[in-house]
Amino acid sequence: MSSARVLYVIVCAAPAAASVGDFVRLAQSAEWLVRVIATPLGERFIDVSQLATLTGDRVRTDFRLPDEPDELPQADAVVVAPATFNTVNKWAAGIADTFATALLCELAGLDVPIVAVPLIKDALARHAAFARSLDILRAMGVRVLFDPQAPPQSRMPGWLRVLDELHAVAGARQPDRE
Repeated sequence: MSSARVLYVIVCAAPAAASVGDFVRLAQSAEWLVRVIATPLGERFIDVSQLATLTGDRVRTDFRLPDEPDELPQADAVVVAPATFNTVNKWAAGIADTFATALLCELAGLDVPIVAVPLIKDALARHAAFARSLDILRAMGVRVLFDPQAPPQSRMPGWLRVLDELHAVAGARQPDRE
């Protein structure tokens, strides 16, 4: 798997986070080396040990200390899914108060291909700050998968669609599907 490209999957505190292992498996089958980063609250929505087993690496939530080695391989692409109202707005505003948002701010500045998949409540989707934040992220080159007209229960696309968007922005070879 040495030729695999590196994908960071950043997970926030929303219900779809519970199934992020399915996305990790899909990405791995498409020859991505996956590393999972969770927001502090997002960690409560995922099975940390399952994801560590799947990826062969720990799930990261905190900044490393100056004397600790940087163990994360350089990212070739990033998927932020599910992305919450809080994370989207902090990221767009450049607020780097968690490891996840700091990493997103840095990677956007390095022009790493990023797909953001917000999953938020209907009332929050109508908030003016959220719409502005999505515009800012798009202007930064982030591919945002969000349809405000979709019913809330189907607003987040399925993991296969997320993988397809990842391949579209990262120029990755897509695996054959039977």
